[in-house]
Amino acid sequence: MSTINTHKKNTLIDDLKEFTKLRLALLVVFSAGITYLTALKFNNQEIDWLSTFWLCFGGMLVTVSSNGFNQIFEKNLDKLMSRTKNRPLPTERMSLKTAWFITLISGIAGFLILWLKLNLLTGILGLLSLSLYSFVYTPMKQKTPWAVLIGAFPGAAPPLIGWTACEAVDFMWISPAALSVFCIQFMWQFPHFWAIAWKCHDDYKKGGFQLLPSPTGKDSKSAFQILIYTLFMVPIAMLPCHPDFGVAGLTSSIIVLSLGIIMLYPAIMLMKTLDEKWATKLMFASFIYLPLVLITFLTDQFY
Repeated sequence: MSTINTHKKNTLIDDLKEFTKLRLALLVVFSAGITYLTALKFNNQEIDWLSTFWLCFGGMLVTVSSNGFNQIFEKNLDKLMSRTKNRPLPTERMSLKTAWFITLISGIAGFLILWLKLNLLTGILGLLSLSLYSFVYTPMKQKTPWAVLIGAFPGAAPPLIGWTACEAVDFMWISPAALSVFCIQFMWQFPHFWAIAWKCHDDYKKGGFQLLPSPTGKDSKSAFQILIYTLFMVPIAMLPCHPDFGVAGLTSSIIVLSLGIIMLYPAIMLMKTLDEKWATKLMFASFIYLPLVLITFLTDQFY
């Protein structure tokens, strides 16, 4: 019975969804798309749905390519970990030739769409994000916990790409408002990823990955750093609400501050107890936090 169920799950569509990490790609598209719409309203421009489509489509392809490179390079390591051993490449349900084809075509097409349909800076940022994630962050994961810092840059690129898609049409320019939104997603990466790394620590060790900030893994030192980065995330998330940036007003400031405090609570409890259930709660809080913050900034532009 279990063999039949497994076979049903491993359809071609399921394999493509897993190889491309579709849910992650959709989060990236959401982050870039909603920030693009926010930037349009911020700059008093009409919403351009065709450009929004090209941004989301190009961003999706770049993300698919990044995820493809990651799984190609870590194919043998994925075999060692429970959470990844059933992926298409380790199980040989997908050939390396097919994986390379999807990855290269997606990367090239995504870059060209972001460049030609939007602007050069947006294309460059997409290509830079792909390169950092695939060729710097991915190989560093086995070598040093500092890989998380490197990975935070491409991880925070979607809102920056979304904003430049609006503002860098005629010249290569990254505005302070764009950087303020980038900083939020950059700092969010640390508690988000470390909460996942805490939950998956033993599994990551099978693949040789040391991703928690402390060399000894799930201890008070790691929990302390998770708490500190979560704490810093709260004031940084208020940057777009500052008058010098002008992205959001008082109501949004209160909402964003409240969301940060809510996310801070499981980080405090993790530091206090070192209990994995608080890492799980922090992880789920981070999933909710970022979309709500970005939606708050968008809705602020409409009232």
